[in-house]
Amino acid sequence: MSTFPITLSLLLFIFNSQKLFPAATRILCRPDQRDALLEFKNEFEIGKPSPFCTIAHPKTLSWVNNSDCCYWDGITCDAKSGEVIKLDLSCSSVRGRFHSDSKLLKVQSLRILDLSHNNFSGQIPFSIQKLSHLTSLNVSRNSFSRCIPSSIGDIPNLTFLDLSRNKFVSKIPSSLGSLLHLTSLDLSNNSFFGEIPFSFGNLSNLISLNLFDNNFEGKLPSSLGNLSYLKFLDLSVNNIVGEIPSSLGNLTHLAFFYLHFNNFSGNIPSSLGNISHLTALTLSFNYFVGEIPSSLGNLSYLKNLILSHNSFVGEIPPSFGSLSHLAFLNVESNNLSGSFPLELLNLTKLSILFLSNNRFSGILPSSFNNTLDFSNTSLSSKLRELYIDNNNFIGPIPISIFQSVSLVRVHLGNNHLSGKLSEIFFNGSNLRSLHLGHNQLVGKLPRSLSSCSSLEVLNLEHNRINDTFPFWLESLRNLQVLVLHSNEFHGVLQYHPNVTPSFSQLRIIDISYNSFTGTLPSNFFMYWSAIFSKGNHSELNYVGDRSYDQDSLALMNKGLKMKYRRILTLLTAIDISENRLEGNIPKSIGQVKNLIVLNLSSNGFSGHIPSSLANLTTLESLDLSNNKLSGQIPPSLGDLTSLSNITVSHNQLVGQIPQSTQFQTQDASSFEDNMGLCGRPLSITCGYIDTEISEEPETEEEEEEEEQAVLSWTAAVIGLAPGIIFGLIIGNFVTLQKPQWLM
Repeated sequence: MSTFPITLSLLLFIFNSQKLFPAATRILCRPDQRDALLEFKNEFEIGKPSPFCTIAHPKTLSWVNNSDCCYWDGITCDAKSGEVIKLDLSCSSVRGRFHSDSKLLKVQSLRILDLSHNNFSGQIPFSIQKLSHLTSLNVSRNSFSRCIPSSIGDIPNLTFLDLSRNKFVSKIPSSLGSLLHLTSLDLSNNSFFGEIPFSFGNLSNLISLNLFDNNFEGKLPSSLGNLSYLKFLDLSVNNIVGEIPSSLGNLTHLAFFYLHFNNFSGNIPSSLGNISHLTALTLSFNYFVGEIPSSLGNLSYLKNLILSHNSFVGEIPPSFGSLSHLAFLNVESNNLSGSFPLELLNLTKLSILFLSNNRFSGILPSSFNNTLDFSNTSLSSKLRELYIDNNNFIGPIPISIFQSVSLVRVHLGNNHLSGKLSEIFFNGSNLRSLHLGHNQLVGKLPRSLSSCSSLEVLNLEHNRINDTFPFWLESLRNLQVLVLHSNEFHGVLQYHPNVTPSFSQLRIIDISYNSFTGTLPSNFFMYWSAIFSKGNHSELNYVGDRSYDQDSLALMNKGLKMKYRRILTLLTAIDISENRLEGNIPKSIGQVKNLIVLNLSSNGFSGHIPSSLANLTTLESLDLSNNKLSGQIPPSLGDLTSLSNITVSHNQLVGQIPQSTQFQTQDASSFEDNMGLCGRPLSITCGYIDTEISEEPETEEEEEEEEQAVLSWTAAVIGLAPGIIFGLIIGNFVTLQKPQWLM
């Protein structure tokens, strides 16, 4: 007799038994832990989700009585005992104060506790050590405050501890040095103070230590050199003083080392050259002195090296030519000297090079050993950004620099470069920022610049370029900033009597201190279509896309020459001051309604101030001084509530100064040398004047001619909208958050 039917019947019986009696085989969560979790849930409420969560789900909504807690969201139970071993409430929108007797402490079987990305407040309870089985504790991105309980040091098996991005204000308890199994410790973005505990040197298994953005002070403990497994060390943005302990050279597994924005001083220890696996080293914004140790050239895996804003002297070590993986080198703002470091031309992976604000001198190299130069090395195919401004380089700009199609930003300003600018930009299709200002360049503007189709910023200020206005740059549809001031540009500012050029993205135009002549064409202000309508002020974006972009700009704003380091996407400006222009100010000026800074001073403009200026509702600075303007100041300008600086001195204006707040808060010097002006803030009182002063009209002939011209050109550009939002400038901006390029 066959056994097959019997075997099949047995299997079916077992299967059906499991379906009929599931409780016999499944472990339920412990009722006491279920009740404790429900009480813990009731201690808090559901609030708004954390802005740092891409997906926020209130996990506690699934926590209901008379159900198995092992199946609740965020809960994991041990498969054998049914004990809760993991609680993950990250991104659960939980809000409320954590109490010292929280019922969560009754769930003492927990091994992993993640409360991150919520809005818990209060203090971590001292009785946290009751959770003695914890291996991982994460309370990052909450509002916990006061101090870390020293009892955390009594959780013996803890391997992961993240208290970052809270509101802790205290010293670090030395008991944390007792967590001998700890592999990751993150205390960043709090307000911890005092010295880093020497006991941290006992954390022999530590792989990652992050103390970024606190108020730690005192010297760095040499005991950190005992952390032989450490791969990540971030002590940046604190107040640590003294020298780097030479013992840190023992951290041979360290890959990321950040000390920027502290008060370190002294020399860099040569022992750092022993950290053979280092890929990123950032020592910027400290007070280091002496020469850069040549031993750093031993760091063969180094990709990012940031030594900027210190007081290093001497030359860049020749050993840097051995850093074959180096992609980012920044030594700006030191006291380094010598000629251009030729050894850097051997770095085939170098993408970004900062040598700015030093004392380098000599002629820029066009070749090296007759075989290597900017154009035929592998460097040229990788180099995207070159910053060597504010040094003492002399001679011509090497043609080979611009033969690379990879270049995105080139800053050569504030040197002593001379000679003509050759037609060297035919390969510049990716070039976005070109700064050649404050040199001694002569000749005409190279027409090959029209090949730079991605160009956003062109700064040629303070040279001796002799040319007419480059209307041909209108083909650059991404151009946003054009600075030509203090050169020898000349001629009229009219492209063609019957054609209006359109600079569709240009929002900062500075052509001051040149020799432009003639009258402004009636459609002059129609050239700048990007300034016609208001931009989006709800977002703050920069020209360039990273925190280290340095599109600096010197601009006359509110009567002062200001130098700004970074350009936000809000400012708009037109500066044509200090030229030889004459005639009436075109009525089309009323079209640039998003203009913030307007400077027409020191020309020979005559006629009346156009009343259409009242259309510029975002205008903050207006300078019409040192011209031959006559008539009254249009009272409607008093309605420009954004206007904070008005200068009309040294003209031939008459009548009463408008009595609005914007005018009355100006200094009297803003209106001086106008023999017919009266009223505050001048000390000259007016006689009887009708308070309803009417706008002084242009002559019929002027008005009719202007209106026809403006209507004509308005029709030509109607429908045009400004492209990308552009503008405001923030001077010398420094971020305390770690830029992406530091990683």
